[in-house]
Amino acid sequence: MAKKGADKKNEGPRSILNRRARFDYHIEDSYEAGIELVGSEVKSIFLGRANLTDAYCRVIKGQLFLLNLDVDPYEKAAAFLPERRRDRRLLMHRKEINLLERKAMEKGFSLIPLKMYFNSRGKVKVEVGLGRGKAQYDKREKIAKDDTRRELERVRSLKF
Repeated sequence: MAKKGADKKNEGPRSILNRRARFDYHIEDSYEAGIELVGSEVKSIFLGRANLTDAYCRVIKGQLFLLNLDVDPYEKAAAFLPERRRDRRLLMHRKEINLLERKAMEKGFSLIPLKMYFNSRGKVKVEVGLGRGKAQYDKREKIAKDDTRRELERVRSLKF
């Protein structure tokens, strides 16, 4: 006979999105990178306890780093608890890092983490976007378009 809690399915890991990135930037291109994690950070990310909102990427001495990523400490970890907002190295091929560094030096471009997820092999991956900052009027246009779209959908649903 099965236990009471046995019928619950083990929910797989969710991807963690940076919603603010697509609002603040025009994303030109995106790349996939691995991330170097320590201790119980993987378990914490698996539970969805990471925040990409303030995070950004930088090339420092030929290596790509993810700065300001906030990962909550895993509660059940006993001894080693890494810092929440430490710099984490991203793993990419040297040619890709050099390409990103050249493009990021151009005026107006930034490297922004868009999404963090687990791939099919169970490794944590980060989608890094090369984005150009939006002006204030671009944001207002998008908000106005979204409002009109929502209003039209609401009107259509009331007709039925």
